[in-house]
Amino acid sequence: MSLSVGESRSAAVAGPGEDERMIKLVVWDLDETLWHGALLEDGSVRLREGVVEIVQTLDRRGILQSIASKNDHNHAMSRLRRFGLAEYFLYPQINWDSKAASLKTIASSINIGLDAVAFIDDQEFERDEVAFSLPEVNCIDPVEMDSLLERPDMNPRFITQDSRLRRLMYVSDLERKKAEEAFVGPREEFLATLKMDLQIGLADLEDLNRAEELTLRTSQLNTTGYTYSYEQLNEFRQSDRHQLLIASLTDRYGTYGKIGLALIECAAAQWTIKLLLASCRVMSKGVGTILINYIMRLAKEAKVRLRAEFAPNGRNRMMYVSYKFANFHEAARHGDLIIFENDLSRIQNFPPYVKVRILD
Repeated sequence: MSLSVGESRSAAVAGPGEDERMIKLVVWDLDETLWHGALLEDGSVRLREGVVEIVQTLDRRGILQSIASKNDHNHAMSRLRRFGLAEYFLYPQINWDSKAASLKTIASSINIGLDAVAFIDDQEFERDEVAFSLPEVNCIDPVEMDSLLERPDMNPRFITQDSRLRRLMYVSDLERKKAEEAFVGPREEFLATLKMDLQIGLADLEDLNRAEELTLRTSQLNTTGYTYSYEQLNEFRQSDRHQLLIASLTDRYGTYGKIGLALIECAAAQWTIKLLLASCRVMSKGVGTILINYIMRLAKEAKVRLRAEFAPNGRNRMMYVSYKFANFHEAARHGDLIIFENDLSRIQNFPPYVKVRILD
């Protein structure tokens, strides 16, 4: 099975459509939202009923969480630690800025699109301000909290190992960022200190839950935006006309998990890269370029022409640039779909700061 050139990308998988995108980040207000009472007025604030279960369940589902609260930072963080919840919130913005400004800071720090953010606040004024300034954000009144965990956009189809570890992976990213900020020297020298180990191989059956999740969650480092279900991916995995590649990455700070995916349609004389994507968490690590050049090597060994489909979505220009740097040239256009081609005369070596291992 394959997508034809003109087939709708969003229709390739059953699940949330363009109007029902999966939520990747929930941002909480504090006073009268996460807890009852106003911290600066009432030292005896108490957690809202059921909120601990909600926070922990979202975390297990791989949905990240943060705080946007007009409060005293140190006082609020101390209370969150006392409640045993501080560790669940990444890049908390507890200050006197507007909630819209705080949400933009959080989303930028995590490198996540605002259309994948939900904001929970008891104040209608705050929700209206965010809705006006950031219309992509899904604003939620705490009165809806009892049904929060039942929302389709907060219920991923599969809970993978990567989902369960997602927050901890972002905590590791914080450590990497601190190390990079403290490093003096060229960026490539810093990357070498990470001792990155990238593994690429054909996807196994146990990889398919994560592979589906990657197609649904990844938009920036994604060449076409095609999304595929577990069942479709399993057909590709077993097809002699396709190769489904998956990549995982580790470094001295820990694992990034499975962060890259490529689907190649293999005809007798020509291969076509139908989908190539990498997690936003490895945006600056060159994973997309490594995958492209590995596929080029495979195509050259197979003595076939290599084409690649690319569909701009307003956010994936980096992947367009990656194809151009890899010596792909535009061969055709079908609507908004660009068909690239590569004569395989110039294949780059893998960067020296990454150990690349090809799994059998």
